[in-house]
Amino acid sequence: MGITHLLEDFGPATFVQQTDFPELSEELIEEERAVSYEKGYSAGWDDAVTAKDKETAHISATLTSSLEDLNFTYKEAQAQLIESLDPMFKVLTSAVLPDTMAATFGHHIVDQMTDMAKMHTDQPMSIFVSPGEGTAVRSLLPDSFATPVQVQEDENLAPGQAYLRAGTSEREINSSGLVESIQDSIEAFTYHVREDSQYG
Repeated sequence: MGITHLLEDFGPATFVQQTDFPELSEELIEEERAVSYEKGYSAGWDDAVTAKDKETAHISATLTSSLEDLNFTYKEAQAQLIESLDPMFKVLTSAVLPDTMAATFGHHIVDQMTDMAKMHTDQPMSIFVSPGEGTAVRSLLPDSFATPVQVQEDENLAPGQAYLRAGTSEREINSSGLVESIQDSIEAFTYHVREDSQYG
């Protein structure tokens, strides 16, 4: 007995032709192409939308970061400006404004009294000022009033305060209160700017 049955045969093979596969029609091939095209187009569209969304998110994040940096820079600049202006504000409210108010206090009283005299002609007129300010106010009064104006010093009034009366009409002048109000407003403003720059 030989061993040929144990060895592989490299001789010409005999192929059996299979005819089990159905033949594809041209319509079926076109339909398959259309479906493949739709799938490819849809996948491409989804990829494009995803890429666009990523780009939009990146641009949005960059813009937000830039705006935050800009806002921080603006707040820093504002805080530095306030810090540099603070000494000027203090000099303005502690020296310049009070001196200006004191220098123009008498003139302001006369202006207000003149305005009141237009509406209350021939009625008694009085000015009440703090102790020591009566003489200065009397020297500023014009002789054009129809009735004499009485100037009285009232110990309950502080410097820079005055009450004007013409008939039944009264007005109050408070230069010191105005200066204090301006000081409070400036201090509140600088405080809020500092708080905003510190805590955002």
